Amino acid sequence: RAWAERLGVHPKEIHVRTMTRKWASCSSTGRVSFCAELLRTDHDWQEYVIVHELLHLQIPNHGKLFKAMLGAHLPDWERIASRPPRNLAS
Repeated sequence: RAWAERLGVHPKEIHVRTMTRKWASCSSTGRVSFCAELLRTDHDWQEYVIVHELLHLQIPNHGKLFKAMLGAHLPDWERIASRPPRNLAS
């Protein structure tokens, strides 16, 4: 909720569910889904995934504008995205 407010976006639905191939997804209708396993990763990775998906509510692609906005909100996003997430709990 805090990131949605900060980014000025309003997801219509937010779901946490089992996902086997992705950490999250965002539909064109405003539905954002997060993988339940995300809850077991480190805070930096969680924040990156959350901001990444919420930005898709404004920018539906991964172009220059998307990357610039991601960098404006998470300056270290490239380092975070380049490494696998740390699993905090089993």
